[in-house]
Amino acid sequence: MATRAPKKTVQNVHNGVNQLRIIGGQWRSRKLSFPDAPGLRPTPDRVRETLFNWLAPYVEGAKVLDPFAGSGALFLEALSRGAAMAQALDASNIAVSSLKEHLGTLRCSNGQVQTADALRYLETQTATPFDLVFLDPPFNQNLLPAVCALLEERQWLALDSWIYTESETAPSTLGLPGNWRLHREQKSGRVFYALWQRSAELAG
Repeated sequence: MATRAPKKTVQNVHNGVNQLRIIGGQWRSRKLSFPDAPGLRPTPDRVRETLFNWLAPYVEGAKVLDPFAGSGALFLEALSRGAAMAQALDASNIAVSSLKEHLGTLRCSNGQVQTADALRYLETQTATPFDLVFLDPPFNQNLLPAVCALLEERQWLALDSWIYTESETAPSTLGLPGNWRLHREQKSGRVFYALWQRSAELAG
């Protein structure tokens, strides 16, 4: 996975192996390792806790897409909290292999992980509408606007889906689809994170 702007994150590191902790749901407090590779790190605990507080009424039974899964922190948290199914993508074979091991360890059958370039996948594969999408792409590559446009154009989003973004610039500067309403936003260190709701009525 491409190197991202560094984040201050609460995590354990032991001999080149990092650990993330699932915060809530059926696997609450479970600790899982992920490889010490460039760009692979979990969204900080405090940010995940805030995000899933925002999403509390919407995760259970949702179909979830995580195109830049990395450590899998958001993907696994959603499954732990009752998502009906979740699809994770990452360009790193190492990250994907680690996530597949986690699904096996957790005996989770409703999570799917595959090695793929997010832009190419969204552009070429047959779309299935998702209720919840996590977008945490590598920074400084202008990927977020392109991915968001593909989600709309290729009909990857349910009528009133929720979209979470992490970015190095303020949400108001991102130029995301006009039918996405900014629901909540905060900043942690140098990273802006925001939750958007799609409005089907305003979709082109």
